[in-house]
Amino acid sequence: MEYLSDPWLVAALLVSGVIAGFVNTLAGGGGLLILPLLMLTGMGPALANGTMRVGVLLQGIEGVRQFHRHGSMTFAVLPGIMIPTLAGALVGTLAASFLPPEILKPVLLTTLIVMAVIMVVKPSTLMPGPDEAPRDLKNTPAAWAGLFLVGAYGGFAQAGVGFIMIAVLAGQLRYDLVRTNALKLAITTGFTILALAIFAWRGQVALLPGLVLAAGMVVGVRFGVGFAHRVSQRMLKWILLVMVVAVCAAAAIKG
Repeated sequence: MEYLSDPWLVAALLVSGVIAGFVNTLAGGGGLLILPLLMLTGMGPALANGTMRVGVLLQGIEGVRQFHRHGSMTFAVLPGIMIPTLAGALVGTLAASFLPPEILKPVLLTTLIVMAVIMVVKPSTLMPGPDEAPRDLKNTPAAWAGLFLVGAYGGFAQAGVGFIMIAVLAGQLRYDLVRTNALKLAITTGFTILALAIFAWRGQVALLPGLVLAAGMVVGVRFGVGFAHRVSQRMLKWILLVMVVAVCAAAAIKG
């Protein structure tokens, strides 16, 4: 029971996992809640970063299954999307093994601030219209670069990567928010398999706390997928905006 000697921390991991799974499904930022909590169990930043990936992986698998059950998972486009993402994830994960994740905080914070401003001033830039068809990745080179950066950041720090994925999938490739969130979880699952293997190879994964966290995240993602299919696109946009602003504020206060 190393790292889980306090039953209150076990309960906190489960509850935070549920919350993180829910918000990660609809927007992102759950990792910013999980990482500090894992470090409270006595883990260093690198071990907490690797251990979190156990929950993220199982959350992603369950999320893909749930979105597919609701008919919102677009599997046909995944192979093309995964190529630049996994290439970036390999670079980011190897870097994360040796460098502190805090060095990418300014990148995340800047991205979130830009997203928040765009969503308020000109939301159509980031969010597609109701009749707008998704773009082909082959004809959208900026999206290739964006997906590589998604993979690099996700492999490096994970926390907050969902927001960057939304900017690429909805903003550049013009998927609606439900399909964006479905693809986001599928992409996360893909690069997390790679990241988790590298972190495990480096001895930076504590399996038992990761599984406790994963149990909560699986429950959270089930609630999140069901909620995403019951509310309107307008409501999802507001939820995303609120989460972006909340994470910006939390990051700014912490920094």
